[in-house]
Parts: sequence; structure tokens; C-alpha cells
Amino acid sequence: MSNKTQKTALITGINGQDGSYLAELLLSKGYRVAGIVRRSSTETQQRIEHIRSKIEIYQADLLDQSSLAKVLADVQPDEVYNLAAMSFVPTSWQQPVLTAEFTAVGVTRMLEALRQSCPTAKFYQASSSEMYGKVLEVPQSENTPFYPRSPYGVAKAYGHYITVNYRESYSLFACSGILFNHESPRRGLEFVTRKITDAVAKIKLGLQSELRLGNLDARRDWGFAGDYVRAMWLMLQQDTADDFVIGTGETHTVREFVEIAFNHVGLDHQKYVVVDPKFYRPAEVDLLLGNPTKAMKTLGWKPDVSFNQLVTMMVDADLKLHAQTSKENLSKVA
Repeated sequence: MSNKTQKTALITGINGQDGSYLAELLLSKGYRVAGIVRRSSTETQQRIEHIRSKIEIYQADLLDQSSLAKVLADVQPDEVYNLAAMSFVPTSWQQPVLTAEFTAVGVTRMLEALRQSCPTAKFYQASSSEMYGKVLEVPQSENTPFYPRSPYGVAKAYGHYITVNYRESYSLFACSGILFNHESPRRGLEFVTRKITDAVAKIKLGLQSELRLGNLDARRDWGFAGDYVRAMWLMLQQDTADDFVIGTGETHTVREFVEIAFNHVGLDHQKYVVVDPKFYRPAEVDLLLGNPTKAMKTLGWKPDVSFNQLVTMMVDADLKLHAQTSKENLSKVA
């Protein structure tokens, strides 16, 4: 039985990048932490392996409302963080209907289950800068209209508005964080930032000879995931629910990311990078640049990790990972 003064948090997508950092943060603040994972043979839990003994794991699915309601009833959380989604934008073109089921309708299932099982819990929805898509103003704030340019962005816009709708219709404490790109050593290899740092480490160690990328001039507002989960937590500590843009307020190109990563290991990127049109998006988003003024003023939030620190942190982590793997492989051969 948990201590009454101890808060309980439930995180969907706890085994993702953000979920793992958020779980660590909440544990450090003395929370009881429960997480929802899908029953899937391919789903990896390596990001939470180091804290596995400190958290409770439940199986449920955003496609199945009754499974969500059961977990909410069992856990009785004070705070619910909905981070689960089909989160890789290019996949959303290949699986647009499934993306809508998870990333849009899944939010409604979660909110409806919450309304019925524990309506006093505070709810956080992971909204996305991809909702701005073909941007109508730069930088983007909470008041900038959405113009999504991918099935993922469209689904996220639905998830955002249904959260606002439940807040206004049922007086739920439900808020959204409109998060701009946030990366870390735990980012999936399908994302361009991790694809770059993983390749740089392999090229440095002689395990790979080139890196194929799409549009090097694409610009993003990139921050560190560990900083961004702190903003999520701060949103649920407020007296009233509101939506916030979370970003660095700086923009960088893929080319800059590449240059810093290669320079960090003493290599010239021009010798290894190949631009491949197959990695271009069907519809590229324009200049995504967040205006986090409201979050800084209201939440007292600011990012701690700079762009340079983020890139080098990721390269160092991948160097360590691949050096270790190479060492283990060599010992097996020996």
C-alpha cells in the first residue's frame, strides 16, 4: 500500500525516450511510478532496464479503451502522462490509418477512460511542433495556427484539440506540451539526429564508411529530452491547466548537426556524407522554431543543455556503445 502523501504517476510509452527520462525524474522526486507498455514481442524495454525494479509495468493499449480504464482503476494515479504514439513522422505516410488510431483517437480513449476511472487525476498530452507544419509565423507560440504537413502532424493536432475539449467540457485538469524536437542518446536510430551520431561513432571506429542523408538544409529547434520532461512535470504542478510551447528558441540545420558531430571526433564530414533524395520527405515542414516565453515566465522553465552539448553528448554515448560492442565481439572471436 502506498504512502498517502506519495504521489502516483502513470506514464504511457514509458519505454520510449521521453518516458524513460520522465520516469527517472519522477522517481528522483519520490513518486510511485507506473508505466503502460503494449503487449508486443518486438518492443524493447532497454531504456528503462536500469530502473525496472523501481517502477510498476502494466500492459494496455491505446487501441483498447477497456485495457486503459482497467489500469487507471488499478493504479489510481494523481498524474497521467500520455507519451505513447506512433512517433516517427516518415512512417505516418506508410501507415496513416494506424497513426490516426494511436496518435489521435488513442488520446480520446485515454481521456474517456480517465474521465470514468479517475477524473481528479491531472493529465498531460504530448503535443508536437509538427502540428505547425507549413508554418504561418516564425517563431511559433501557443497562439500560432496549426497547418500540419504529415499524417502524424494531423493526428497530433486532433490529440491536442481533444485534450482542450475535455478540459473545457468536463473540467478535467488536462494540458498539452507542444514540444519541439528533443533528442538524447536514447533517441531511436530511425531519427536523423541519432542516425548521424550513430554513424559518426561507427565511421570513427572503422565500422561504417559513409552516411546517407536527405535534406541537409532542413532546420529544426533541437533540445535535450531530459530538459523537456522537466517541463512536462512543471505543467502538472500548476493550479490551472494550460498549454505550453517547449523549445529552445534557436534553430539549426541538419548540416550544422553533422558538422559538430564529425568535428567532435576529428573527421571531415564532406568525406563521408552522401545526400540521397530517397530520404527527402514528401512534404517538408518549413522553419520550426519554438517561442518558449510563456513556459519560461509561467513555469520557470528553461533548457540547461545547449545544442553543441547535445550533439557531443550523443556522439560520446554512441562511441562508448560501439566501442563496447566491438570489444565484446572481439572477445567472442578470441
